[in-house]
Amino acid sequence: MRVRFTSTTSAPSRWRDQRGQATPLALVVVVLAVVATFAIAHLGRTVVDAGRARTAADAAALAGVEGGQAASARLAAEHGATIVSWSSSGPPDAVTVTITVRVGRSRASAAATNRGP
Repeated sequence: MRVRFTSTTSAPSRWRDQRGQATPLALVVVVLAVVATFAIAHLGRTVVDAGRARTAADAAALAGVEGGQAASARLAAEHGATIVSWSSSGPPDAVTVTITVRVGRSRASAAATNRGP
């Protein structure tokens, strides 16, 4: 025996009122995914810039001990950094160079000396 159910309406009225609700939900999910992607990319760029700034500051400080401010500026530029401040102190056999550089929005400072241990 075969039983067949028939309906007088094609869909219950409560279902008819909710048609198309998946589209706005999908749009919200896509927008949130795009925003999250941009936020993660920005964070990644900030981390990379901070590392590059530390490397440039260290290299420029070491170069400044031997070659002065011009050597520091050249090495900082090679690393994509801009010198924010540079100072040198001490006698020629115990020079200490302190430098601050900027890469993007990140800043880093370093000091180097030619003094022995």
